[in-house]
Amino acid sequence: MKFTTDRETLLRPLQLVTGVVERRQTLPVLANLLVVAENGNLSFTGTDMEVELVAVEGGVTIEQDGRIMIPARKFTDIWRSLPEGAEVSVQVDGDRAVVRSGRSRFSLATLPAADFPKVESGPGDLEFQLSQGDMLHLLDQVSFSMAQQDVRYFLNGMLLEVTSTYTRTVATDGHRLAICTVDVGASSAERCQVIVPRKGVIELGRLLVGGDEKITLHVGSNHIRVTRGTYTLTSKLVDGKFPDYEKVIPKDANRAIMVDRETLKQAFLRASILSNEKYRGVRLIIEGELLTIQANNPEQEEAEEVVAVAYEGDRMEIGFNVSYLLDVLNVLDTEEVRLSVSDANSSALIEGPGREDAAFVVMPMRL
Repeated sequence: MKFTTDRETLLRPLQLVTGVVERRQTLPVLANLLVVAENGNLSFTGTDMEVELVAVEGGVTIEQDGRIMIPARKFTDIWRSLPEGAEVSVQVDGDRAVVRSGRSRFSLATLPAADFPKVESGPGDLEFQLSQGDMLHLLDQVSFSMAQQDVRYFLNGMLLEVTSTYTRTVATDGHRLAICTVDVGASSAERCQVIVPRKGVIELGRLLVGGDEKITLHVGSNHIRVTRGTYTLTSKLVDGKFPDYEKVIPKDANRAIMVDRETLKQAFLRASILSNEKYRGVRLIIEGELLTIQANNPEQEEAEEVVAVAYEGDRMEIGFNVSYLLDVLNVLDTEEVRLSVSDANSSALIEGPGREDAAFVVMPMRL
């Protein structure tokens, strides 16, 4: 195998594909990229056996076809470290890949391409298209609520629900829930629900750049495949049943406060400085048109913030994890925010007025 190109052509594809490769591998072969040069195209494949990303590039001068495995991080780090605009040649000779650029020369150990593992995908039961902007919005609004290494493995991912009229994403870690919907569906779909694992969600978010360019999604019984231009991301699905999220959304949250989002966010940030580092709890006292935020810690230190709100109702005290509230305020992009509860022991429903596509639920804390 031998090919020549400039540094910029392959820099982003290499960074994206290498991002899928785990730093700590149980199988040494998974620390490598599969590089294939044939039919005038050069492709890179990286996998961790759960997620696979393939990038195909045409703007490369291929002098000799071939297939080989090259150490992912070393190869990408070399490529990144070369000067801008550098011309680079890669030639495989025996069990070595030699990278040359200007006066630089690197010799890397390789492995036979036949040993590279493939993520089994099979045919897709459902195929539909979304714009990159819509998909990125669906991910950004909910991904922070995914669980991390929860024993309830089905929470360590994101629910993707597709019907003929909408596409929806939902994520929860048992303490909070985020839901986002766009009014674009798959014409042939009834109600399809799959759980995309955390790693698949993160890599998909890195792959997308926003805008109106379409991506194609293929959803199968045990995998999802997303195609964006010359990139193809395949992820296994989590085999489990996601909780009935509609039961979690409060239906009788009749006490609502309206408040400026940025003002509330800054007040929470300041109060959180003196909250308990382990429990991160803050007490909200709503009375009249004032919201008082109180935080304290085991050293008997206290913080108090008072924010003006629009509220009609009785005095109420309720406790929350301030980190969960801040996560929601960070992804909302409206000027104001509505926080609705029914009583001091109920979950809070948080929404951006005028933005009906996303809703967030946060469980209360006992303080």
